[in-house]
Formats: sequence, structure tokens, C-alpha cells
Amino acid sequence: MKKILLPCLFMIAIAIQVQAQDNSEFKKETIEFIKITGATTAFDNAIAQIGAGVSDENKDAYTKEANATLDGLYDKMAELYMTEFTQDEIKELVAFYNSDLGKKLASKQVTLAQKAMMYGQSWGMEVQAIAQKYN
Repeated sequence: MKKILLPCLFMIAIAIQVQAQDNSEFKKETIEFIKITGATTAFDNAIAQIGAGVSDENKDAYTKEANATLDGLYDKMAELYMTEFTQDEIKELVAFYNSDLGKKLASKQVTLAQKAMMYGQSWGMEVQAIAQKYN
């Protein structure tokens, strides 16, 4: 029994290690994708805006500590994307965002999202006014 059990456990351990390495590479590629889509700029802007009230003497310490939180955020976001996309799909997305058109989209994505949000808010107020007519 021991002669069979030991090789089986060894094979399972190897399979788990290989899967963990594959998953690690997948996560690394996914984080790269997230960063090249413009998320880095958005997070840098958010850190700057949130820290606008921090005194000049504490600004460097604040920025360093705030930036240190990004790895955890990227990790969580990668896990989210990994549930929705395969590793091959992430590779295709990375290739797209490394193309000229993808770089253009990434550079404009934050501004487009902000403008689209304003349009959405304006539209929401318009629909709210329509709903009030029927109350």
C-alpha cells in the first residue's frame, strides 16, 4: 500500500506545483494587462486627488504608503479578470493594448470614462424628470 500511496502523493504534489506556476504566470500577464489599459494613470490620479490635502512635509511619505497599496489592488483585480478571461484571451488583450491602436485607447480611456460618466449622470437626471412627471 505504501508503495502505491507515496508515488501518488508525489504526483499530486508535482501537479499542484505546476498549476501554481501556471497560475502565477497567468496572474502576472493579467496584471500587465490591467496596467497597460490605463489603470495606472487612473490610480496615480486618485492617489494625487485623495492626497491633495496632505501637507507638503508629509506628501512623500503619503505617496509612498499609498503607492504600496497598489500591489494588493492589482492582485485582487487580476483575480477578478482571471475569472472572466482565459490566459489566452489575456495574452490577446495584452497584444492589442501593445499595438498602436491599443496604446491610443489606453491613453484616452480615463478621459473617455470621465466624460461618459458625466453624460450618464445628465441622462439619469433627464430620466428622473420624466419619472417625476408620472408620479
